[in-house]
Amino acid sequence: MDPVLTLVVGITLLTVVGIAFGGTFMLRVVSGAQGANPLQKTMFRAGHAHAGVLVTLGLVVALLTQAAGVGPVWSAVGSILVLCAAIFVPAGFFLSVLGTDPQRPNGWIRSVWAGFAVLVLGLVVSGVAVIAAGVSGL
Repeated sequence: MDPVLTLVVGITLLTVVGIAFGGTFMLRVVSGAQGANPLQKTMFRAGHAHAGVLVTLGLVVALLTQAAGVGPVWSAVGSILVLCAAIFVPAGFFLSVLGTDPQRPNGWIRSVWAGFAVLVLGLVVSGVAVIAAGVSGL
């Protein structure tokens, strides 16, 4: 694996500790030990779920692009974009409902949409790169 992508994957694996710690926060919210209104509960659930899924997807993209023989630059670009989405999307869900009793998401909700745009870009880059690697192997 390319050294840059190896570093990114290693750092990403360490972030899973943070996601696991977020799970303890979710348990407090769901059990009622941490005060949250219905909107906050929904957004916190969405943020936590998207963090876990998108980090997993980013790691899978890194492995798949390397296994397909994609060049190191394109493999890193696609993987890093997907992993950036794993930051932007959950951040938008969590930060958009901060406060004592928000009734609707604040401006941070834009981070969710930015994250989805970055995700799509990363998946397109990675998908095209894997296809190109496959075609060149024919």
